[in-house]
Amino acid sequence: MRSNLRTPRAAQAAAAAVIAGTLILTACGGGDKDKDKDKDSGGKESGGSGSVSLPKLDGASLEVAAVWTGSEQANFKKVLAEFEKRTGAKVTFVPAQDPIINFLGSKIAGGAPPDVALLPQVGAIKQAVEKKWAKPVGSEAQAQLAKNYSQGWQDLGKVDGKQYGVYYKAANKSLVWYNNKVFENAGAGEPKTWKDFLATARTVYDSGVTPVSVGGADGWTLTDWFENVYLSQAGPEKYDQLAQHKIKWTDPSVKDALTTLAELWGNKDYIAGGPDGALQTEFPASVTQTFTGGDQPKAGMVFEGDFAQVNIAETKAKVGTDAKVFPFPAVGDKAPVVSGGDAAVILKDSKAAQALATFLASPDAATVQAKLGGYLSPNKGVAPSAYPNAVQQKMAEALIAAGDDFRFDMSDQAPQAFGGTPGKGEWKALQDFLKNPKNVAGTQAKLEADATAAYKG
Repeated sequence: MRSNLRTPRAAQAAAAAVIAGTLILTACGGGDKDKDKDKDSGGKESGGSGSVSLPKLDGASLEVAAVWTGSEQANFKKVLAEFEKRTGAKVTFVPAQDPIINFLGSKIAGGAPPDVALLPQVGAIKQAVEKKWAKPVGSEAQAQLAKNYSQGWQDLGKVDGKQYGVYYKAANKSLVWYNNKVFENAGAGEPKTWKDFLATARTVYDSGVTPVSVGGADGWTLTDWFENVYLSQAGPEKYDQLAQHKIKWTDPSVKDALTTLAELWGNKDYIAGGPDGALQTEFPASVTQTFTGGDQPKAGMVFEGDFAQVNIAETKAKVGTDAKVFPFPAVGDKAPVVSGGDAAVILKDSKAAQALATFLASPDAATVQAKLGGYLSPNKGVAPSAYPNAVQQKMAEALIAAGDDFRFDMSDQAPQAFGGTPGKGEWKALQDFLKNPKNVAGTQAKLEADATAAYKG
């Protein structure tokens, strides 16, 4: 679902966070205006050939579905517009809802599936294949993937050895954004550990500003909180085991992570609007309310990914001066790095759909969106200079440098019924836990029951 920053010091800190530890990638929203919008992604004037050859598709039409909204959707539409210019095809964006598998199921049942869908979970790709909805990508797209992606990113889009997904977007979801004026007024610094983070929250609270904004109405933000704490505290081996449900959610390591989260979530004075208010706050508002209101915003900090720049850009705050960032604090020995991605999957096979998959696998498409901000691509053919600021450039370089050394976000590896459905599974259990952080054992039991049902299903 969504990026970034500012001063050299902030850039170095964010880059270090991306490089340090294990890179873990998740799902789920750009920012700066495109100063080169008259040029296409290949650096040529619009209408040029770019780096990949695409067929002429005059008269062809495509529907592309994704859950993206707001600026993220608007920026992706500019990528689709570039494809239209290059091929002559007509592309319509179809807004989808979570869980996207259910949305697509209703479209398919009605005989009107989109041609291509952007799926934000590895589990959703597998489900689309199992339901025989997804079509393998052709040789042209595979050639672009082989040329531009590490093997690990290619493999994430494969099911039973066949390539179905083209990973178009990645995200670093281990960042905490903060209102610089609030921190200066409070005399607060950037914390490096969880203990320091809680102390910083106290300092901000004492200055008269609620410390943390939480977009609890969107359950995926809460899974990201848990995953960062769990990865840092329990370590990557346990993380892998829990992601595959090889250990139960009643494991002591889960108890430890929930207990740690409760140190923050259990203090209602530290959460903007308290738990009830947080549960009514969607992710975009959780960001914007941190950077509006002058000296008295609704919160001093908000946790989420690089894509938060999309929402910061909707305020008057300037990234790098008013809005700054630090890596998610270390709970254990190492600070966590959790990220994610969205993959294009073909649902209606055609020359045009295959051409779009090829385009999205090329540097040309990613470069268009990279210039707009709030976006990271796993495509190593995208020049770092395409990104609009030093921090995003560092993040992009670190992402590519990681090669195959990454893991995907835990909830996005799970069956969608558990890890990606509003009002159900992990999303709902963690929303309930935000409301009642004392109920650690009950939350574990609910998570395990829901996980067991979903994995068996």
